Amino acid sequence: MTEFLEWARSSPELVKALIMGVVEGLTEFLPISSTGHLILTGWLIGFDDDRAKVFDIAIQTGAVLAIVWLYRERFLAAFGVGQAPASARRLIPNLIIAFCPAAVLGLAFGSAIKAHLFSPVPVAAAFIVGGLIILWAERRQQRASSQGGARIESVDQMTGWDALKIGVAQAFALIPGTSRSGATIIGGMLFGFSRKAATEFSFFLAVPTLMAAGAYSLLKHRGLLAWQDLPIFAVGMVSAFVSAMVVIRWLIRFVASHNFNGFAIYRIVFGLVVLATWQAGWLDWSAG
Repeated sequence: MTEFLEWARSSPELVKALIMGVVEGLTEFLPISSTGHLILTGWLIGFDDDRAKVFDIAIQTGAVLAIVWLYRERFLAAFGVGQAPASARRLIPNLIIAFCPAAVLGLAFGSAIKAHLFSPVPVAAAFIVGGLIILWAERRQQRASSQGGARIESVDQMTGWDALKIGVAQAFALIPGTSRSGATIIGGMLFGFSRKAATEFSFFLAVPTLMAAGAYSLLKHRGLLAWQDLPIFAVGMVSAFVSAMVVIRWLIRFVASHNFNGFAIYRIVFGLVVLATWQAGWLDWSAG
């Protein structure tokens, strides 16, 4: 392990971009917080300066493009291309509705949240509390299944009110360590979605949310970047795209027959890792 870290820290930036892109793709759509894993990985491999922070947000575009590609027929149907039921066209307005709460609150309180909550104890607390909420939500889902199943089995059954509730749940992901996918998936389950429907809508909602976040970050911090950085960003986005494709396909199969309890335990352990690395003085968790 030590030899690998020494190699990673001394490796070219393109290699570091590849590693970070893989981590982004593997963690973005799982309920475990990609941001926390990118912070830890960036520190381990020595890729955590201000420019790297912009990189971390920008490469989310690669993961989003994996969603667009895998669900291209679903998105085309939502825009009325080809023959599709009218219910399929609800997706676009539902995504707009669900996107708004996090967008508005992020613009209004983003700086304050970053200043006051991006520190070790709140980040660790978000990981641990999020894990406990997942365990509770899974128990609730099990009881609901025994009483006749979920209220919403398909994304096409969603109403605008359902979309707004998911959007409010996603807004909790503004708290560092919460996990955007975790907030939307577990929020959906608590609002009566099946595990599969909640997971798929979390995928779809990632498209406007992460694209907007990436564009905003690049625009805001464009002074930190140069044309020479283009290959690094390209490698990061391509590796995020490929690894996200693998995770998305796996996760849809996984939720068909498994619950999220394993992720809950992982989150609790990761929260303890946050506290341990902070207490030991190894990592600055205000670096996000």
